[in-house]
Amino acid sequence: MMVDDLLDFGLPEEGLEIFGDRGIEELYPPQVDGVRSGVLDGRNLVLAVPTASGKTLVSELGILKSVFSGGRTLYIVPLKALAYEKFELFKEYERYGFNVGVATGDYDRSADYLSDMDVVVTTSEKADSMLRLGTDWIGDVDVVVCDEVHLVDSDRRGPTLEVTLAKLMMMNPGAQVIALSATISNAREIANWLDAGLVKSDWRPIELKEGVVFDDFIDFPFDGGKEVCSDEDDVATSLVRDAVLEGGQALVFTSSRRNSRGAAGRIVGSLDDLLSPMEEDRLMELSNDILDVDGVTEEGERLARYVRRGVAFHHAGLRNTHLRRIEKLFSSGDLKAICSTPTLAWGINLPARRVVVRDYKRYDPNYGMKPIPVLDVKQMFGRAGRPGMDPYGEAVLIAKNEVERDQLIDRYVVGDTENITSKLASEPALRSHVLSTIASGFAGSYSELMDFIDRTFFAVQNRPEDIQLLVKRVLGFLESEGFIEVDGFGLGSGSGFDATAIGKRVSELYIDPLSASRILERLSGRGMESDIEFLHMVCETPDMDTLYMRKSDYSRVESFLKENPRLKERGEMDDWFLSEVKTSLLLKDWIDEEDDGDICDWYGVSSGDIRRKASTAEWLLHSAAELSKMSMSLYINRLRNLQRRMQYGVKKELSDLVSISGIGRVRARELYKNGYRTKSDLHELIDNQSLVREVDGVGAKTIEKIKRELGGNE
Repeated sequence: MMVDDLLDFGLPEEGLEIFGDRGIEELYPPQVDGVRSGVLDGRNLVLAVPTASGKTLVSELGILKSVFSGGRTLYIVPLKALAYEKFELFKEYERYGFNVGVATGDYDRSADYLSDMDVVVTTSEKADSMLRLGTDWIGDVDVVVCDEVHLVDSDRRGPTLEVTLAKLMMMNPGAQVIALSATISNAREIANWLDAGLVKSDWRPIELKEGVVFDDFIDFPFDGGKEVCSDEDDVATSLVRDAVLEGGQALVFTSSRRNSRGAAGRIVGSLDDLLSPMEEDRLMELSNDILDVDGVTEEGERLARYVRRGVAFHHAGLRNTHLRRIEKLFSSGDLKAICSTPTLAWGINLPARRVVVRDYKRYDPNYGMKPIPVLDVKQMFGRAGRPGMDPYGEAVLIAKNEVERDQLIDRYVVGDTENITSKLASEPALRSHVLSTIASGFAGSYSELMDFIDRTFFAVQNRPEDIQLLVKRVLGFLESEGFIEVDGFGLGSGSGFDATAIGKRVSELYIDPLSASRILERLSGRGMESDIEFLHMVCETPDMDTLYMRKSDYSRVESFLKENPRLKERGEMDDWFLSEVKTSLLLKDWIDEEDDGDICDWYGVSSGDIRRKASTAEWLLHSAAELSKMSMSLYINRLRNLQRRMQYGVKKELSDLVSISGIGRVRARELYKNGYRTKSDLHELIDNQSLVREVDGVGAKTIEKIKRELGGNE
């Protein structure tokens, strides 16, 4: 089907211009199936097709039909990075007079500022928070796009995505739902849940060869085989070099951060003779950009060294700034290889000629090393092949012997993916979403609550009596903690309930009700005196992922507790409590301006981990301040002060400086030491740039950023 034919199916003519500007003339087969399945007629649709096969375009057909008719679209993605990627794509609609917005984070901030937007791109968590806050314009949404709907299977993000979709369908029963999915075994079950048509296909725009390498030979069961030039001791390194020799790039997936760094270290040097002088000069310049980050650590320096030679590692412990730069450099072709943990497979679209799955097992604290799901491997495989650039893509697992080779082929190459399942049975997820459903007015009685839950994927897959048992247990907890009030006698079909004022605020703050309960208990108990007590308060909540205890940590943490008996009284000396204290100490070092590198060494973390822990702590301190306000606690100012310090990782006196873009905690301290202590002091530095050499780490680029923000001499 040609793009022009879409006029016959109801696409406005202006929509043709958008696709024409992208050079799209003909639709892919799955896109044709989407059109014929009624995407332009407002039908709900599930597209379960491979990566790069045109799913987004099908959703755009529904979006364009809506906005050209005066409608509004909510486009839901799993990750913040994906939200901004889609936002950039949809911004081209603005030349037709449409407004496109993006919303992530700030979960208790009103989203009324988006009321004039025709298309809003957001994460499932932000969409959920907007529903909790009673955002009026969401009632006007007539197209809901859910990207990566198979992530309802995710322990962490799945329940929120599932409940958000159920609420949107309940609030807007006439809205069109377009769900984009990987190829999964029970796609029909998802389609039935969403009352949607199903387009399921294995078609890809370029050929994908999937296989297993053993003894310098890649066995592609459906495409014969291929000898691999093995000049290196390491198989993954040989596969990367071979791909680059053929003019491609490579992604190597490993099971851990440590393995991603190690794999990149082995590849570094194997590509030196394949880089041109021009590429070497370019990479030298780009590696300096990696170092141009406030508070660069030893890991950041290592990353810069690797980038200088065309290789990078990628994992969740890196700073977001570094992650985005690595992704950009790979997309531009500057980097030849990235070694990553599996998180990259679920992130932004970053294809390569060859994908190497080096580790097919990962550590599970309950089971030890266990094979990763087929769906995860298929997601990694899907990154192989760049449409319009590569003649084909290759996805390869590594086997140690013939028996393992045959097992890997049977499981991951020719085998089916697992069924996806709802994760809403998790009690932390259920108590949060049951409270939000009551607090936001979706259910005012037990029967209404069960009617709502009946709309979830959880209800599709589980017995009603099992669901009722879980729900009643959660309702009992919420009532006992004072978050809801129940009318009638007991929890049954005739009982009604309302959220209390504090229960409603807990829902709006987007924290686990158990976190709120523990915070309220600490705020109302014996007086807290030191910063570490407030920090431990947020670290003992289920919303904080605490740090793992290493052998070397016990003596340090136990010694600290001996000197702080008030804190020691809070728990038993088990790993659970000790990990809370360890995390509290990391946060204390962060706000006391300890060096990033030292914190990484002391606690066995990466720079990005510090900031993610600090970000969570900042939100919990904000939540504690809000709850303190409602409970008439005396700690509001103390909590607000800690929240500001946590945001930037500074002592109180630097708060003014770090609020300026381009000035982080390290540069702020250097400026402060040199007498530049307020925004007004910085005008002298802007006006007399010869003074810059006095301040370590503050160069011309930083001065330009400061100048732009402060407006010169204004």
